[in-house]
Amino acid sequence: MAKKIYDVLIVGSGHSGGMAAHTLTEKGVSCLMLNAGPVADFEKDRTTKAAHELPYRGFGKPGEHPHIFQANEFNANTWVNEKEAPYSHDKDAPYNWVRVRLLGGRSLFWARQSFRLSDYEFKAADHDGFGDNWPIGLADLDPFYSRVEAQFKVVGRKEGWKQFPDGNFVSGPAGASADSECVKRLTAAAQKMGYGVSRMRAAMGDGGLASSVNLCLPGAVETGKLDIVPNAVVREIKIDRNTGKAAGVCFVERHSRREMEAYAKVVVLAAGTLESTRLLLNSGICNSSGALGRYLFDQQYGATVVAAMPEAMNGKARPGMIGGGVFIPRFQNLDQSRKLNFLRGYAMPMGTGSSPDAKYFPAYGAELQKLLDTYAGACIQGGIYGEVLPRKENHVRIHKTGRDAWGIPTLHIEARYSENERLMAQHAADTMEEMYKSAGFELLVKSTAVNPPGYSIHELGTARMGDNPKTSVLNRWNQSHDIKNIFVVDGASFVTGGWQNPTMTILALSMRASEYLAEQLKKGEL
Repeated sequence: MAKKIYDVLIVGSGHSGGMAAHTLTEKGVSCLMLNAGPVADFEKDRTTKAAHELPYRGFGKPGEHPHIFQANEFNANTWVNEKEAPYSHDKDAPYNWVRVRLLGGRSLFWARQSFRLSDYEFKAADHDGFGDNWPIGLADLDPFYSRVEAQFKVVGRKEGWKQFPDGNFVSGPAGASADSECVKRLTAAAQKMGYGVSRMRAAMGDGGLASSVNLCLPGAVETGKLDIVPNAVVREIKIDRNTGKAAGVCFVERHSRREMEAYAKVVVLAAGTLESTRLLLNSGICNSSGALGRYLFDQQYGATVVAAMPEAMNGKARPGMIGGGVFIPRFQNLDQSRKLNFLRGYAMPMGTGSSPDAKYFPAYGAELQKLLDTYAGACIQGGIYGEVLPRKENHVRIHKTGRDAWGIPTLHIEARYSENERLMAQHAADTMEEMYKSAGFELLVKSTAVNPPGYSIHELGTARMGDNPKTSVLNRWNQSHDIKNIFVVDGASFVTGGWQNPTMTILALSMRASEYLAEQLKKGEL
């Protein structure tokens, strides 16, 4: 029986893979999608249980998911089992790698925060001299951002700020309330300090779900041009010895461990930053530059400041006094004549009307309960979305002996934050403290802690794009410099990441690369 050769084989089904399938099938391209996990069947696989019915009362089995802070006993089987699919890091350099192998991947669980990168990120090296620019800019991605925003129904408020590019926003949710007194005071304090105040930008999707499985894959399947194979753990990319091009992939069926192969004219990697890079490293390809696996970064979280609105304490909040939030986009290092002691910048999300965590008070028993009651519903909490500098020394490599449950070599991750990130966190905490005090709020907690790399679940880089094949892995179309029928359309292609959630950029890049890929296929160039 003759083997079937697809036009394109897509590894991964999250936002990047789903958008690739959506875009390519619209162009009449036949696609095969391989996903490492199953299709979620919520009717069959989901049950309702009270916490007291669970062995660990909902907290989860100790040590089962050591790097996944979202995991608990209610959702433990959602996340990748780290015993089946381990990775390693140095003891003094922890890294949180959070993975989902259900069809749709992490697109099922993201917070839907939807930002564009600006040319402060795309052309960051021109601005401050550190690192490298992207080979593209905002103008190149603008039409693709607009199409993605329309598809994902992004809401937001237009501001006209260069560092916070406006998008193609749809009308906001019906019945949005006016600003509370607390938000107005917070806004006034920020504006007095010279900081622009906006609102969160979010993808509304369909019914609040803005994922690959409901916005990308259904339409692709309906074309009749997409086949999806679940439980396919890809081992390596097959290279044709005669042409030097990719011919397909070898994969392992997740349950039976049966070795299988699939064939296509083009291979698109969309498995997520580290899994795509792991696959290239295990295949021994696309690394003539030596940059593959290098320049790993994400966004830093951690710095937190909590205050209370005195008028709302002791249950005295009346309607309209407190509630709602503000979003303060990057305002640091925009003017080259006013430099701080760190490079790049951060944004600050702030919510009001919350209750404090018990850990904030050095008390217990009746005393603790009284404090919790006093501050219940009266708190303002702010944090940081901070840019992390891409550094060559932060990298991933194949572990010499580590293997996963399917015999595939695992990753060793070596990533550390620098003094730049620590100084940025300190500045953010100081800024929030000053803002809260100016607004007349009572300070409760101030933390300058920086969470471990990976905590944001926004791992980026390791297969960066660039115009120079000697210093980058991909070209401006997310296409391998070394093997032209291999494309990487997820976060691995990023050169910088800014403070922004990267999802809109990943989607826009995948759409752009896929349209280019379809054109090249039509011309017979691949």
